[in-house]
Amino acid sequence: MAKQEKDFEKNEKDEINEKNEINQNGPEDDKNEEVLLLSKKEVDELKADLEAAKKKEQENLECWQRERADFINYKKRIEREQTQNGINFKAELMKKFFVILDDLELAIRKRPQNGEESAAWTDGIELISRKFRTLIENEGIEKIDSENAEFDPNLHQAISYEENPDYESGQIIEVIQNGYKMGDRVIRPALVRVAR
Repeated sequence: MAKQEKDFEKNEKDEINEKNEINQNGPEDDKNEEVLLLSKKEVDELKADLEAAKKKEQENLECWQRERADFINYKKRIEREQTQNGINFKAELMKKFFVILDDLELAIRKRPQNGEESAAWTDGIELISRKFRTLIENEGIEKIDSENAEFDPNLHQAISYEENPDYESGQIIEVIQNGYKMGDRVIRPALVRVAR
């Protein structure tokens, strides 16, 4: 019986040692892996190939990032151009109506001074003028305020320079034709008489 107990303890110890050996060396399958021996030259070539691949990857990434940035800039430029083209289209369209507005304003300045009929005529003309002015203001076009202003070649076009004791040099004497702008863009400069 004592011999059996010793054999049992020995077998138990052998199993424990075998398990410890497997845990230290890894699973059985790892023992079957093939070990390759490479020369220093082969290792250097593999390292060089890896470096070249990493460098190419970096170049491709940088190229992609540049192309993406170029595309975003292109998209922004196209959007700006489309916005500007829309403004230019509106400006050219509205220019055609300024003649009507000029005629209406002239008619208002030259309106008859007596009679009920002339008063009704004047009221009608003023109504048309207000409606038309509202229409162009809704399109983003505003009148250049030139009354008693200093002459500005960016906003005004002088048709004459005159001596006038009531005005300082460079001051606008009279607006002959109103000017208009859309945002910062002058669509039509105001025609003015300027004091010398």
